[in-house]
Amino acid sequence: MQAIIAHFRGSRDIKKGNHLILHVEGVDSKEKAKALVGKKVSWKSEGKKNTVITGAVAAPHGNSGAVRAIFERGLPGQALGQEAVIE
Repeated sequence: MQAIIAHFRGSRDIKKGNHLILHVEGVDSKEKAKALVGKKVSWKSEGKKNTVITGAVAAPHGNSGAVRAIFERGLPGQALGQEAVIE
Protein backbone atom coordinates (compact mmCIF):
# COMPACT_ATOMS: atom_id res chain seq x y z
CA MET A 1 0.00 0.00 0.00
CA GLN A 2 1.44 3.37 -1.01
CA ALA A 3 1.46 6.46 1.22
CA ILE A 4 2.73 10.00 0.74
CA ILE A 5 4.82 11.58 3.51
CA ALA A 6 3.00 14.81 4.28
CA HIS A 7 4.74 16.41 7.24
CA PHE A 8 6.67 15.98 10.45
CA ARG A 9 4.63 15.77 13.64
CA GLY A 10 5.07 18.65 16.03
CA SER A 11 4.17 22.18 16.90
CA ARG A 12 5.15 25.41 15.20
CA ASP A 13 8.50 25.54 16.98
CA ILE A 14 9.35 21.91 17.77
CA LYS A 15 9.33 19.12 15.19
CA LYS A 16 9.85 15.45 15.97
CA GLY A 17 12.25 14.02 13.39
CA ASN A 18 11.02 10.44 13.58
CA HIS A 19 7.25 11.12 13.86
CA LEU A 20 5.59 11.73 10.48
CA ILE A 21 2.11 12.25 9.06
CA LEU A 22 1.24 10.01 6.09
CA HIS A 23 -1.64 10.25 3.59
CA VAL A 24 -2.54 6.73 2.45
CA GLU A 25 -4.07 6.07 -0.97
CA GLY A 26 -7.65 4.82 -0.72
CA VAL A 27 -8.04 5.69 2.97
CA ASP A 28 -10.46 8.57 3.48
CA SER A 29 -11.94 8.04 6.94
CA LYS A 30 -10.81 7.63 10.52
CA GLU A 31 -12.25 4.10 10.69
CA LYS A 32 -10.19 2.93 7.70
CA ALA A 33 -7.08 4.55 9.21
CA LYS A 34 -7.60 2.67 12.50
CA ALA A 35 -7.24 -0.61 10.59
CA LEU A 36 -3.67 0.35 9.62
CA VAL A 37 -2.41 0.81 13.20
CA GLY A 38 0.50 -1.52 13.91
CA LYS A 39 1.47 -2.14 10.27
CA LYS A 40 5.08 -1.65 9.18
CA VAL A 41 6.16 1.36 7.14
CA SER A 42 9.35 1.69 5.12
CA TRP A 43 10.93 4.57 3.22
CA LYS A 44 13.74 4.02 0.73
CA SER A 45 16.11 6.88 0.11
CA GLU A 46 17.11 7.88 -3.37
CA GLY A 47 20.79 8.24 -4.06
CA LYS A 48 24.01 6.26 -3.85
CA LYS A 49 23.40 4.43 -0.57
CA ASN A 50 19.70 3.47 -1.04
CA THR A 51 19.14 3.11 2.69
CA VAL A 52 15.79 1.89 4.00
CA ILE A 53 14.32 3.39 7.17
CA THR A 54 11.50 1.43 8.78
CA GLY A 55 8.84 2.22 11.32
CA ALA A 56 5.25 1.49 12.30
CA VAL A 57 1.87 3.17 12.05
CA ALA A 58 1.04 4.47 15.52
CA ALA A 59 -2.41 6.09 15.29
CA PRO A 60 -4.89 7.82 12.99
CA HIS A 61 -4.38 11.56 12.56
CA GLY A 62 -7.50 13.65 12.13
CA ASN A 63 -10.77 12.60 10.50
CA SER A 64 -9.73 12.39 6.84
CA GLY A 65 -7.71 9.17 6.89
CA ALA A 66 -4.18 10.39 7.61
CA VAL A 67 -2.02 8.32 9.97
CA ARG A 68 0.92 9.00 12.28
CA ALA A 69 3.99 6.83 11.83
CA ILE A 70 6.97 6.50 14.14
CA PHE A 71 10.23 5.59 12.40
CA GLU A 72 13.30 4.02 14.00
CA ARG A 73 15.34 7.14 13.29
CA GLY A 74 14.64 10.55 11.83
CA LEU A 75 13.92 11.05 8.16
CA PRO A 76 15.62 13.82 6.18
CA GLY A 77 13.61 16.80 5.01
CA GLN A 78 13.93 15.59 1.42
CA ALA A 79 11.55 12.73 2.33
CA LEU A 80 8.57 15.11 2.45
CA GLY A 81 6.33 14.51 -0.53
CA GLN A 82 7.91 11.16 -1.36
CA GLU A 83 6.30 7.73 -1.18
CA ALA A 84 6.48 5.27 1.68
CA VAL A 85 5.29 1.67 1.61
CA ILE A 86 2.89 0.26 4.22
CA GLU A 87 3.10 -3.53 4.51
